Amino acid sequence: MERELLVFVKNPIAGKVKTRLAATIGKEKALQVYNHLLEHTAKVCGEVNARVSIYFSDEVPDRVSWHRDHFNYYPQKGHHLGERMENAFREAFARGSREVVIIGSDLYDLSEAIIEEAFSLLQHHDAVIGPAKDGGYYLIGLHEIPKEVFGQKKWGSDTILAATLTDLAPYDVVLLRELNDIDNFDDLKAYPDLLQLLNTTDHGTAT
Repeated sequence: MERELLVFVKNPIAGKVKTRLAATIGKEKALQVYNHLLEHTAKVCGEVNARVSIYFSDEVPDRVSWHRDHFNYYPQKGHHLGERMENAFREAFARGSREVVIIGSDLYDLSEAIIEEAFSLLQHHDAVIGPAKDGGYYLIGLHEIPKEVFGQKKWGSDTILAATLTDLAPYDVVLLRELNDIDNFDDLKAYPDLLQLLNTTDHGTAT
């Protein structure tokens, strides 16, 4: 398999995930929402024709409730998000992958079709990026690691997409359609089934 999908997730612990959302709905409810997003992400990635590598923010849990037999699990390595992503890309290329796409785990609009489109476009372009409405990106696909593309930036800010496109100026880059990450309560309002989670009492866990 020359295609590899990297999925960055946070270890699902109350108070450590969806902190901006938790400020409004509480850390346990925010954890419920995040667990639901993890389940959705796992379902989508399970259908993609690629090696799937899940990268946890901390240690790899002993048990993952959304486990799939063909998923591989690794810890993220690095001091900031850019360094962690760059290291994950390097590991994927070292495993022999030639087309590598990375996504996060907080996009409810994510679909198999979007990821497959990214891989398809990557066959004819140097890089593929999925812009997020908050000024970041929800997906980036590469054949190699361009200089400085994962260098020190204001990760989590609304300048990430623009700065990344500047870094990729010498390359042939194609953009996917813009989508919205779920970071705060206003983002959540667009998804009635996620709002319904707030009316339940079962907090559940993903590990």
